[in-house]
Amino acid sequence: MTVIEKITEINDVIKEIFGFTQSNETVQKDFSEYLATIGARQISLNQMEKVFLPYIFERKIGMPPKGIVELFLEEGKCSNAKIAESLKNSQNSIFEIKRILKNGFELLNLVNEKTYTVSSLTKMTNFRGIYAGQYIVARIFEYEDEYFVIEISNVLSHSQKSEAMRFAVMKLIQNPRLLYQDSEEKEAEIKNIIDEMYKKFIKTFDKDIILTTNKHADEIIGAFNDGEEIDLTDKLSNLEEYKFFHVKELDNNYSNFLENSLGGFSSHDEIYDVAVIFDKENGLYAVPFYETFTKIIEGKEIENAKDCILYFLKNDSIPDTILKRIASENKNFMDVINKFLEKEYTFEDLIKEYKSEYLENKIYSSATVLYCSNAFSQVFDILSTPKPQQIVPEGKIGRNDPCPCGSGKKYKNCCGRN
Repeated sequence: MTVIEKITEINDVIKEIFGFTQSNETVQKDFSEYLATIGARQISLNQMEKVFLPYIFERKIGMPPKGIVELFLEEGKCSNAKIAESLKNSQNSIFEIKRILKNGFELLNLVNEKTYTVSSLTKMTNFRGIYAGQYIVARIFEYEDEYFVIEISNVLSHSQKSEAMRFAVMKLIQNPRLLYQDSEEKEAEIKNIIDEMYKKFIKTFDKDIILTTNKHADEIIGAFNDGEEIDLTDKLSNLEEYKFFHVKELDNNYSNFLENSLGGFSSHDEIYDVAVIFDKENGLYAVPFYETFTKIIEGKEIENAKDCILYFLKNDSIPDTILKRIASENKNFMDVINKFLEKEYTFEDLIKEYKSEYLENKIYSSATVLYCSNAFSQVFDILSTPKPQQIVPEGKIGRNDPCPCGSGKKYKNCCGRN
């Protein structure tokens, strides 16, 4: 099959998926609600593609949650199920354009640090104004050992490298698996680091869990990372009252997630418990309200208990292994959970409904993944390096002259920008 024939079949399957969103009653209703939510109920057909593609690849509906392509495959009416399976496993990331090719691009994925040669599903003339050296937010997928780009949703100039790296790190925060899902070399690196760090954690603390508070969690993690000895005597949690409450610093979004990570747990004024856990298989976790949750399971009266339970179940950064750990130590785990949820789940049912991602994929902890990420290292260095103090020159200085602050940049690009 030629590339042209493949592209034709791929586009046909995408059209079939679009038809599915209009014919399947459940999906059609959800798609209409989705359009209303994003304020796109009245849009043209040309605009529909920009809305439709994110919907079919990012949206999940039902319980347990299922993706739109997955539901489409279950219907059994796809002309080429192999293409649909490939689409289901597509990856959305940010790429540096290394070269513009006749029928596609050579792209460096800033998230997993791998280079791809991708073919375009549309004519290259549609990408006028896109050049080598720029950064693009795009979705690609593999089909029969070839990669194709489905959509390009954003373009950044070559001067916006810092912004591109921030976006790459945000993608990893949202989905740590992106670092290694298409890179055996990166996953092998992560496994080796987890093995080494687990041994180090046990040697340092003589156990795999430290129960502390938000005022000391950052210090403990920092000391461990730096290989420094630390006295835990006055850093273990011993709160007079355990309760669950909203911590805005944990609401990481694109605009604040790195600043929040630099501020750490201690930036919140009120004290709450935090468990620093090293999972032998998945890496390092810092879990807020871990003891609060366990005390609820033990039958203690805790303020906002149901909200705490839902936080642990719905928070994607809390893996199934944390729940398994607590359940293994508390025989009445499911009785308490079912009482609050008014359900009759088995533990397996609970995991399938709330942590299905962990059953389907190998997901390492965000902290461990970021530790192995080149993008995170670069952005962290930028944010943690003090900026040169702005200097106002005494005499006249040309805009293209070296800046007097010593940064090595031209004056117009440094202290003279304002």
